[in-house]
Amino acid sequence: MRGAPSEPADSYYEVRPDSTDVPATRFRIKPGKTLSVRKWLAAFSSDGQLDIGKTLNRIHRGGIHPAIRGEVWEFLLGCYHPMSTFDERKQIRQNRRAQYVRLKNECSKMFPVVGSGKYITAPVITEDGQPIRNPVVDLETNLGLDVKRTDRTLLFYDKPENLSKLWDILSVYAWIDIDVGYCQGMSDLCSPMIILLENEADAFWCFERLMRRLRGNFQCTETFVGVQTQLSNLATVTQVIDPKLHQHLETLGGGNYLFAFRMLMVLFRREFSFCDSLYLWEMMWALEYDPDLFSLYEELELNMEKAEGSKGKSKPTRKYGKYERENMKIKSVDAPLPISVFLVASVLKDKSSVLLHQARGLDDVVKILNDMTGNLDAKKACIGALKLHKKYVKAKTHRNSKSMG
Repeated sequence: MRGAPSEPADSYYEVRPDSTDVPATRFRIKPGKTLSVRKWLAAFSSDGQLDIGKTLNRIHRGGIHPAIRGEVWEFLLGCYHPMSTFDERKQIRQNRRAQYVRLKNECSKMFPVVGSGKYITAPVITEDGQPIRNPVVDLETNLGLDVKRTDRTLLFYDKPENLSKLWDILSVYAWIDIDVGYCQGMSDLCSPMIILLENEADAFWCFERLMRRLRGNFQCTETFVGVQTQLSNLATVTQVIDPKLHQHLETLGGGNYLFAFRMLMVLFRREFSFCDSLYLWEMMWALEYDPDLFSLYEELELNMEKAEGSKGKSKPTRKYGKYERENMKIKSVDAPLPISVFLVASVLKDKSSVLLHQARGLDDVVKILNDMTGNLDAKKACIGALKLHKKYVKAKTHRNSKSMG
């Protein structure tokens, strides 16, 4: 109801009473702006097709009500096509749940702890006290330690069964994605899915869709970590939009932008409160939304004539997120940069003056950025990212036209 007071969202993600260093939450549920349960239900046709254009606009204005966040995320991440019907989604959900059960059963043959309700946080040893050395045990130990540390300020993880869900989902994912496996940081990305989606299989597939976007960041060799590509992109963007800051960071020995590693790796999970990080994520995904995600991700041929008929970039652009629409206008053979790069660039731009005048070494840069924890505004950061993206594209286009001339 318009004119009604905004409502704090903290109560949906209860914090342990002994947690004293939790950042304050800025996100508030705003009537008339936040995507409410009523507006969400009204966005579907009688047979279940979603008006994704109106939904994206509402998310841009005020985020998503926590009560429906999980099911909206399933659309934003490409688990379902907006033109699918209630019946089609019910069938897809049933098939995916059955598939997850099969995967989990297969995985448990290699990782016996999977599905047992337990998880490992210490090396497995033999009867004579010697540690067993093999990749499976090492993975289980590292994964277990991360599971134990993830979002421990939330009451949700006081329940052992919720920790086991996190362990099981990450174990199954590591088992099916052998090129990437499990890497530190994945637990931060997976945890919200478990909290928002009650069914473990639904949470797994939501996480799996998110990893399709981000797995490149986790791909490693002996000499290269995947996220370095995005750090290099960040350096390029900053050099164009704030050359003075870029030069200063290079002078300090930070030209590789490793100080921004964590922001890109786990999408600002440590810079925002839990609730605000979810708000930031859904804003990002709404801005980047492409209705073809489902078609691109889904391997099975589904009987969805309307969805099939709407493939390609010729459908109305209102079905795309604002950031994606801007990228569609760019004539370039290069893949567009993820909005996360411009989000970090926006944060650096906002702190440019402080960094230029107070940072005398990389330790100062890290301290200045760490001091932002809990003080960032998710919506402001997204607006700043869109502005910097336009500025970057304009500068790049101008530079290319000059070089061709």
